[in-house]
Amino acid sequence: MHPVLSGLFLSMYLVTVLGNLLIILAVSSDSHLHTPMYFFLSNLSLADICFISTTVPKMIVDIQTHSRVISYVGCLTQMSLFLLFGCMDDMLLTVMAYDRFVAICHPLHYPFIMNLRLCIFSVVVSFFITLLNSQLHNLLASRIACFKGVEIANFFCDPSQVFNLAYSETMTNRIVMYFLSALTGILPVSGILFSYYKIVRSILNMPSSGGRYKAFSTCSSHLSVVCLFYGTGLGVYLGSAISHSPSKDSGASLLYSVVTPMLNPFIYSLRNRDIGSALRRLYSRAA
Repeated sequence: MHPVLSGLFLSMYLVTVLGNLLIILAVSSDSHLHTPMYFFLSNLSLADICFISTTVPKMIVDIQTHSRVISYVGCLTQMSLFLLFGCMDDMLLTVMAYDRFVAICHPLHYPFIMNLRLCIFSVVVSFFITLLNSQLHNLLASRIACFKGVEIANFFCDPSQVFNLAYSETMTNRIVMYFLSALTGILPVSGILFSYYKIVRSILNMPSSGGRYKAFSTCSSHLSVVCLFYGTGLGVYLGSAISHSPSKDSGASLLYSVVTPMLNPFIYSLRNRDIGSALRRLYSRAA
């Protein structure tokens, strides 16, 4: 059974890395895709590669060696990177929603608003916000003096389970957790909801059905990824809150941390004509 599992997860990992690398190559090699939307998409693909790389390679090694031991420093490092790249996905999806809002609601001002300087600034700010989030979580989790003999019912150092071991009900901890929840949860979700509220209103006010279809098609891929990302994340949260079964928690975490990054390239390549055309041109040049 172990060779089958390791082969399955290795296949999923390779598909994820290859699919996201193809997105990055397609965007970088095709001048038609040198736009803000695809600039953010290539950064999202890079974040997805790093996100899945924090958990799956270690899990494959554990399956092969029949060992699930991880050091104290290794656990904190894995958890920190998991939060860093997971939240980076979150922030980039929010920035991409704003990009779609400007493109559809203010098309004439789009080139001036979404200039290269703002795009780079948005990615840099997103990175530093997620870095702050991961390091503050790491600081809270480091209150555990020793991990020796501690068991975590998951295939990686799941932050929620580590925090349950380290968390103490102090006013400082509560303030930090509320601040981080607002910074990386409430604000991005509110930004995405507000952007799509404006987008839907703008699309409904368009006079022609062709214009409405074209406008909606430009953000359908992003909307699908947003629903997948937050849907699985909400499923993990509700599953752990309702059921305390370790096997169900592991399955939900697996869906969130492995399946979601694997499906993102397929969503963009199948639902986005520009990416599909760029991938075909990339293949024809390679052939």
